[in-house]
Amino acid sequence: MKNWYQTLAALAGLLMLAGNAGAATLEDVKERGTLRCGVNSGLPGLSERTAEGRWQGLDVDLCRAVAAAALGDAKKVEFVPLTNRERLQALADKRIDLLARNTTWNLSRDIGRGVDFVGINYYDGQGLMVRKSQQARSVLELDGVRICVQAATTSEAHIKDYFTANRMGYTAVYAESPEEALQIYADGGCDALTSDQSQLYGLRTRLPDPSRHRILPEVISKEPLGPAVRDDDPAWRDLVRWSLYTMINAEELKVTSANVDRVREQAAKPAVRGLLDLDGSSGKALGIAPQWGYRIVKQVGNYGESFERNLGKQSPLKIKRGLNALWNNGGLLYAPPSQ
Repeated sequence: MKNWYQTLAALAGLLMLAGNAGAATLEDVKERGTLRCGVNSGLPGLSERTAEGRWQGLDVDLCRAVAAAALGDAKKVEFVPLTNRERLQALADKRIDLLARNTTWNLSRDIGRGVDFVGINYYDGQGLMVRKSQQARSVLELDGVRICVQAATTSEAHIKDYFTANRMGYTAVYAESPEEALQIYADGGCDALTSDQSQLYGLRTRLPDPSRHRILPEVISKEPLGPAVRDDDPAWRDLVRWSLYTMINAEELKVTSANVDRVREQAAKPAVRGLLDLDGSSGKALGIAPQWGYRIVKQVGNYGESFERNLGKQSPLKIKRGLNALWNNGGLLYAPPSQ
């Protein structure tokens, strides 16, 4: 009997080792030499490809931060455009190492799907855009309209809940992508377009005359957007999570891509030394080269830099920080200390 138990224990150990080996995402990324990051195919501010073929956006910057930490080079990213329907399955099927595709963190996605959300990189909420010629200044004035909505998104359920709660009717016009929804709206196939407000600001810039369209003030849902990884690899989850937290903490500590070299030379505070991993201890624990925090800030920038160039005052969208300001500046953005 004792031998039988010993055999079972040995088999269990082998299965555990096999599982851990199969989950070694960092080793796969290192061997491949690139990070495969799932992103939106074209969402201004979060992830889009320029006319020159270069990817840019808040989510794109997070992918680059992880590559800078894991591989030493923020450019070593293969961006994989994904639709709403395929994004989570692509992660489960290991087509990608990281999903950074404006995905709302909610219970149904976090439990039972083999997915772990590692944090929130944008606090968003669902809204609606209409033509100014309709004279509507509130969602409550839209009873009976046709609404373009992307299928297989949380937006579909939220718009139904909101209109039902307010005893209003509407007709859903479904689209498979933001681009298709915008085209239907532009062609007059619907009276309103609903999505996360960040997405609406981006889509409006693509219309022939953006000034003729209004994003209504109501926010009808909570949409915490964040990156996700598979739930079988806690070491990889930690690396991605702390890459995000490093960008947030760097802004709080006022460390930027412009001053990080000077800060590295003069750093005395434990918080700053920990942020940049100057003693190499966190890099060793994560299985990557030391000073990975320095690489993130130097090659990508802090969260504030990324926000302003992609979504804020340096971008065509001109979105105010709002909820995405740091916690000590009236927002929700908060990261555990890097020490």
